[in-house]
Amino acid sequence: MMRLPSALSALVLSAALALPAHAQEMSPVRTAQLSAELYAAGLAMGDPVLILSAAKLRKTLNPTATDRAAEGGTAGEGAPVTWEEMLASAEELAGEDEALLGMIDDVRAETTKGVSSGPVYNIGSLGNGGADTYPVVDFIGGEYAEVYVEAKGATDLNLTVYDAEGRLVCSDTDKSHIAYCGWRPDQTGGFVMKVENNGPSGASYALMTN
Repeated sequence: MMRLPSALSALVLSAALALPAHAQEMSPVRTAQLSAELYAAGLAMGDPVLILSAAKLRKTLNPTATDRAAEGGTAGEGAPVTWEEMLASAEELAGEDEALLGMIDDVRAETTKGVSSGPVYNIGSLGNGGADTYPVVDFIGGEYAEVYVEAKGATDLNLTVYDAEGRLVCSDTDKSHIAYCGWRPDQTGGFVMKVENNGPSGASYALMTN
């Protein structure tokens, strides 16, 4: 028997099917964050439609790896969770539902140019209770600056950003495997990013900036 998606899932899917037009209205970093939130919700609820929507969003991204690394930190392996990994999770949950499997195949086959300027990222690794501090990164005054971290495993990541004077600019300390900071610098200058893993386990994570 075909399983009908929930009202929430159907609403999310209809919004996702309107992409990539809507994706162009969001920054690449925000798109990465939203796709991670949908993916986590889909896994928690066992809902392949939410996961499908997450994959469609993530497929619009064109992230670029950098050689940026935390001071004395440990490099991680892999990349941010990919849309292919998300679709594989959706496919597993879809079972023999032909309608959902068809939608998954459609997203897999869909071509996209990606965003014109995707986020840059690096992969780090933190044990339980560990912290990474990154060298100063310059952001342009008057332009919105964004930093986002996403763990590849279940853990609690915190993100804080400080200006060149050591003053706190932004923080996200919610109990979650993702964290986001966004602010508009008054003037061009250097900022320091700190990522903390509050457990309960170690994990690789992606740090993205615009």
